[in-house]
Amino acid sequence: MIELKEGERLDDLNIKGYRIIQHKDKFCFGMDAVLLSEFARAKEGELVLDLGTGTGVIPILMEAKGKGSSFRALEIQPESAAMARRSIALNGLQDKIEVVEGDIKTASALFGRAVFDVVTVNPPYMNDRHGLKNPDLPKAIARHEVLCTLEDVIREASALLKERGRLYMVHRPSRLQEIITLMHDYHVEPKRLRTVHSYADKEAIMVLVEGLRGGGVFMKVEKPFIIYERENVYTEEVQAIYRET
Repeated sequence: MIELKEGERLDDLNIKGYRIIQHKDKFCFGMDAVLLSEFARAKEGELVLDLGTGTGVIPILMEAKGKGSSFRALEIQPESAAMARRSIALNGLQDKIEVVEGDIKTASALFGRAVFDVVTVNPPYMNDRHGLKNPDLPKAIARHEVLCTLEDVIREASALLKERGRLYMVHRPSRLQEIITLMHDYHVEPKRLRTVHSYADKEAIMVLVEGLRGGGVFMKVEKPFIIYERENVYTEEVQAIYRET
């Protein structure tokens, strides 16, 4: 029986009976993490690294979906890393997922270069600190580029990936040009792009990008992902992701 600390809750991930520990006042995962775990592709026998894992939701979901055999998860905040380890133990995944405390900016020094087949990342979206009263707060670190920049993420991901390894990222559409430019600069060519929209007639709110280390310049733009069919009603594609398997 898991013992929850003050302010913590246990959430059902709706797949394989897996659950995750989260803190109501800290940063909790959202649909962006769920969609990234669905968008990412990893095969049996491949080694996957999740950068800035938070409470470990992406590797847990990818393992549940059979995407990859062995996972490392890097997290700089000790409290989040400890929570991730407890969730991993709760689901009996200690032999498959390892959480490492460390800084994204020095990830390739920590793990070594050209080690991973797949790198996933749901990085901070905001690149300015305007209005941040306390840049050390967990939510601020998760949402704003307080401890690392987009360039740090892509540079380190490129170094960590084997040749022909894949990078999977979810981000904001407003930074897509920057993402594509930095990927190209660090020899990770964008290969797949999918925009995410709240409704079919609304502009994109997220982008999902796959990059290939040492790939060519051809990129496939997939059909848009629509979250809601109408108010408070998910589309069939969203329901299929959340449906118990």
